[in-house]
Amino acid sequence: MAIELPNPQQGVEHSARCGEVVLGVDSHRDVHVAAVVSTVGEVLAVGRFPTTASGYRDLVEWALCRGVVRRAGVESSGNYGAALSRYLLSVGIAAVEAPGPGRSARRRRSKSDEGDAVAAARSVLSGRAQWPVKSGSGPVEIARMYLMAKDSAVSAKRQAVNQLKALLVTADPALRDELRSLSRRGLVLACLQLREGGEGVDPVVRATRFTVRVLAERIEQLGVQARVLEQRLANLIGTHYPRLMDSVGVGPHSAAVLLTVLGDNSERMRGEASFAALCGASPVEYSSGSRCHRRLNRGGNRQANAALHRIVLTRLRWDPRTQAYYERRVAEGKTRREIIRCLKRYVAREVYRLVQGQRQGPACS
Repeated sequence: MAIELPNPQQGVEHSARCGEVVLGVDSHRDVHVAAVVSTVGEVLAVGRFPTTASGYRDLVEWALCRGVVRRAGVESSGNYGAALSRYLLSVGIAAVEAPGPGRSARRRRSKSDEGDAVAAARSVLSGRAQWPVKSGSGPVEIARMYLMAKDSAVSAKRQAVNQLKALLVTADPALRDELRSLSRRGLVLACLQLREGGEGVDPVVRATRFTVRVLAERIEQLGVQARVLEQRLANLIGTHYPRLMDSVGVGPHSAAVLLTVLGDNSERMRGEASFAALCGASPVEYSSGSRCHRRLNRGGNRQANAALHRIVLTRLRWDPRTQAYYERRVAEGKTRREIIRCLKRYVAREVYRLVQGQRQGPACS
């Protein structure tokens, strides 16, 4: 059930029903605040709706009572507003990501959920909100979930290994000497075989052996989970994007990261230049005086930028075309950082074309 807030401009509501209106949503975990504005920016209505299936239906019906809704701006469309964005797309409303006002704007004026919803709608009218939301309804969304679970498993495994090694630093000298010279894999296997001992064993030593074994079991379980998720990623991407997996240096993890940035509806981007900018691989002018120079882009999605970096380093080691390109650019006086930036840009272009199914151009030209 919508909780509609009082609005002094409700007198224009009837006339707006015959024309187009714009929807703006400030999304939260338990409730979404929505605002409907006319094409000239007048606020027609503001309401609150629960984040449930019935709440989404009520929100759309409530907005349609004010006029024809073709566009909607949603804040946090990749987080709290993801489910609502998918619902809006399913009913034929073009949802775009509404940018927040920013810190400077928040300092100049007060902050409220209703004001944010109105600002989201007006950002659609002004053109500030122009990036379509991710549809989240295909294999890329599945890959994103697998990738999230795999990354958390790898991170937790690393933490457990560090805890195991730190525990052995203060352990009984006999136990420490027994395990000191083992590799990490050998250390885990040896710890899995440890037993607490009988009642005659020192209580601290018994507790150490038990804790070490528990950590080793956790490391094994997390390793199995990470491998299963990696295999699922490889199968998923290999089925839906086989050409991407066949590209030199592109593994399941890097491919999943780059696909997550693109989304299932990759056509939402204006072109490969937009994808490169989103990955932080677009050139940034850094010239002064008589020197013409471009530097690395420090913005964009840093995980995607790291994935491009891994692909470039792999190609520099194994791909003859990339090695030839590197040598040619070195002869022209380029530094290694500049060459890697150029290679990232080429890889971003290649990945975009492969995902879009376009004709693949040369990797380094």
